[in-house]
Amino acid sequence: MSEQPNYPQNVNYATLPTSTLATVSLVAGILGFTALPLIGTIVALLTGYAARKETRSIPPQASGDGLATAGIVMGWIQVVLGVVGMCCVLAYFAFFGALIATSGGQ
Repeated sequence: MSEQPNYPQNVNYATLPTSTLATVSLVAGILGFTALPLIGTIVALLTGYAARKETRSIPPQASGDGLATAGIVMGWIQVVLGVVGMCCVLAYFAFFGALIATSGGQ
């Protein structure tokens, strides 16, 4: 029979603090969908990329890469939704402008 190695039961690894920028990015991303659309989007993207730089540095200075990524993803989703919304508004005005122009004032 082979003996199993004796591994320590409780290994105390040093944990990194969560990045404040990553938390701000996540909160700003959520606020961008609810209360502050434009400001939340910009803050989520800027702080998210800064937090990713902080968490992916060697050696890492903080944890929270997932929070930063979530903030960045929410920020870009908001940018896409804003662009689609603006295209819809422009299409609306173009359609009704053309409709009024072709009606000939009747």
